[in-house]
Amino acid sequence: MSSEKIVFFDLPSKEPCIAWSLNPWKTRLLLNYKGLDYETNWVEYPDIKPTLQPHVEPGDSRWPFTIPAIKFPDGTWSQESRVIADLIEKRYPEPSVHLDSPYQSRIEEVVPRAFRPLMGIGLNQIPKRLLNPSSVEYWMKDRSDYVGGDLAEYEAKNGGEVAFAAAAPGLKEVTAMLKENPDGPFFSGKEVIYADFVWIAALYFFKRIGDDVYEGALNASGDRTVHENLLKAAEPWLKRASH
Repeated sequence: MSSEKIVFFDLPSKEPCIAWSLNPWKTRLLLNYKGLDYETNWVEYPDIKPTLQPHVEPGDSRWPFTIPAIKFPDGTWSQESRVIADLIEKRYPEPSVHLDSPYQSRIEEVVPRAFRPLMGIGLNQIPKRLLNPSSVEYWMKDRSDYVGGDLAEYEAKNGGEVAFAAAAPGLKEVTAMLKENPDGPFFSGKEVIYADFVWIAALYFFKRIGDDVYEGALNASGDRTVHENLLKAAEPWLKRASH
């Protein structure tokens, strides 16, 4: 028998368990904005593959099974935030999040350049600040293999002001995009679109890693006000973060 609710698979944090990760937040924001009925299934890192493998085709990235994932009431499963966004918009078209907006491709192109340098801090601090023990063990091995060395040493070399300086060009480009429509606070002006959720998710992710990361990112952005205004406007869709 199919459930009447959408099942949303997200990554837990230490107690109190509050959503934290960038890509799952894109989906959570979308579900919250559209007012869809869903329940959260929290999945620790070692459990991602066994949870998803029977139900979804593996992706072609380094992590073939990934969170977010979703199970629709008709029993259809999917993973990866952008694929999920397309499916949700097709199945539940109102209110639209305008995935055809030119801002969508622009923000998807710039986010990695603003985000990845900050993982010079995040890769070492996320397991310390956010993860439960079973996920810590997985993360430390997987991410150490990913960077080819010790995570603390990686942060010592790539974290701190080095990370913020490297992220600054991408952050400033997002700032310029947010200023293009003076009506704001969203990229398109007064109407939120999915491109906004992509950046809202990034900002909230920085905040969840720690105020040091969030404040450093805002200070490197060229104008923190537009980002703060965006996050404030998103408060109604950020409220449901723990269930």
